[in-house]
Amino acid sequence: MTDTYVRPDVQMILTMMEQSDQPLMSEVEPAAAREMYNMMAAMLEADAVELPRIEDLSCPGPAGDIALRLYDSQAQRNAETPVILFYHGGGFVIGDLESHHSFCTYISREMDLPVIAVDYRLAPEAPFPAAPEDSLAATRWVADHQEQLKLDISGLIPCGDSAGGNLALVVGQVLASDPASVPVIAQFPIYPATRMDAEGGSMDEFAEGFLLTRESMEYFDGHYAPKDDDLLVSPYLGDLSRSPPTVLVTAGLDPLRDQGREYAADLIRHGVSTTFLEMPGNVHGFINIRKAVPSAAQDVDKMIAAWKSLIASLQS
Repeated sequence: MTDTYVRPDVQMILTMMEQSDQPLMSEVEPAAAREMYNMMAAMLEADAVELPRIEDLSCPGPAGDIALRLYDSQAQRNAETPVILFYHGGGFVIGDLESHHSFCTYISREMDLPVIAVDYRLAPEAPFPAAPEDSLAATRWVADHQEQLKLDISGLIPCGDSAGGNLALVVGQVLASDPASVPVIAQFPIYPATRMDAEGGSMDEFAEGFLLTRESMEYFDGHYAPKDDDLLVSPYLGDLSRSPPTVLVTAGLDPLRDQGREYAADLIRHGVSTTFLEMPGNVHGFINIRKAVPSAAQDVDKMIAAWKSLIASLQS
């Protein structure tokens, strides 16, 4: 049964998109789609907040240097701290450090934690498994280069939205079996893609008209060319009982909603401390539309409150 509840401010954005004469991202080449995505984020997303420390860095990766961006709510830290590793969404084809810059500034300030965003390679120039390989390489590098980062890191927290949520779960699974030099203490996937072979349910209910469409998912999937039987794209193939404590968030009007629900339920069945939040009446991508959709900003704050609660429980 379709969740027919659509918030008024969400409906305004959906109507605006429907009436737009712009081509769909799935109708243009990836380079043009990336420009469209960043332009949309600039239009709909809240402004970045000021932070005392924002630094562009790089680390070695499997196919060259990986760009990173470090955000910190403190200019200098004199005590050990967890670090959030952020992997952006965009179907493994679009998105970059700029598309999620505002969001990263906000979560660093609100969590009072360093955030390191990872600019992994994109398809089709770099298809699967480039994205997870870069994400893992960057995460391990962060753990190994605390002096260079001027941080004393007590734990890693993989985090990301959509495709980045998939990467967060993949990193959590791989580092559970082959740990980095710093432990993964939690994971924060936001409306994650957890399986590329999902069918039915929300995939059909919200296939059209709710920002993320079936057509765009097929576009991304065609460029990314994942192998569904590989842990690096299907984190449910790992030993879920070894997953770190998790806050998993879904949107009520999202094609990916059901696979997020199922992954959270699987974590709970495997005895993993799991907080599951669903944002009713909201759409996939809500973390990037906080200016245009005020209720999405409230959802982000609700999510951050759950993150804070989990971190506090780990430190008590």
